[in-house]
Amino acid sequence: MSPAFFDGAAVERLLDYPGCVAAMRSAMTALSADDAAQPLRQILQVRPKAMFGLMPGSLSTTGVFGAKLVSVFPEVGHSGRARHQGVVVAFDAETGAVACIADAESVTRIRTGSATAAATDALARPDAEVLAVFGLGAQAEAHLRALTLVRPFSSILLWGRDAAKTGARAAELAAALSLPITPVSDARAAASQADVICTVSGAPEPIVLGAWLKSGVHVNLVGSSYLGPVEVDSALVAAGRYFADYRPSVLAQASELAVAREAGLVTDDHVVGEIGAVFAGRLDGRQSPDQITIYKSLGHVAQDLAAAAYLLQRSPA
Repeated sequence: MSPAFFDGAAVERLLDYPGCVAAMRSAMTALSADDAAQPLRQILQVRPKAMFGLMPGSLSTTGVFGAKLVSVFPEVGHSGRARHQGVVVAFDAETGAVACIADAESVTRIRTGSATAAATDALARPDAEVLAVFGLGAQAEAHLRALTLVRPFSSILLWGRDAAKTGARAAELAAALSLPITPVSDARAAASQADVICTVSGAPEPIVLGAWLKSGVHVNLVGSSYLGPVEVDSALVAAGRYFADYRPSVLAQASELAVAREAGLVTDDHVVGEIGAVFAGRLDGRQSPDQITIYKSLGHVAQDLAAAAYLLQRSPA
């Protein structure tokens, strides 16, 4: 049989956020329970500010293995094209046949926000009311769609460097999502009010500082996915109970952790463990209402494969 093909429109139609949040929770639980080592992502620098990434792996609970192949060309975003372009290819673990090929940009966007939502549900205070999102791009929207499924936020703050763009984006997202979104130009003001913070900017230098956080906040570090960009300072990294999506990847490729480690503020032991172990009840998440918790999202192909399996499950026969 020919493999199923899911273009961007099909992914948007079938990969619903509630279902994807559940799929990400199951995928990360399975990843953390699996003793088999998963390969780290490989990144090829095509030219300055342009990369090609290969992420191979398997997810036994879904019966698939495969890879994501994706280019990241930030400059094309100014022309209206997606910065991330590529495919997720899932193979059937029983037959070795290609089961499906899916648009990587749509899968990555939805599954990343959904994985963050699952982590937030496990780590944020139950009474979290204020969400602050730092960044204006596609992941800002994905995170708003996903995180509002796990907490009934009464206030949502959106921060961007350009006040005019931030205001326009906040109005656009508020109308599209029917959410109370307030544009904020003062990063410190946004961070100091937040019960949950998501950094999805890809900023090369810190935009959120540890000194700004209030007690009990949960922080999702999402925008930096390779060594180089750092969205938060080392004081913030050191201040929180720190969880990885996949520990070997985070130890090798999480930029904020690497900078804090080089500064002598933390060691590898600062990574308490993986979020999948928290989902499974094998590792404590938040230990007190006042504790600061951190989830580092590098993204793992297990998430992409779980999304592909979910697409296959939902697609018409």
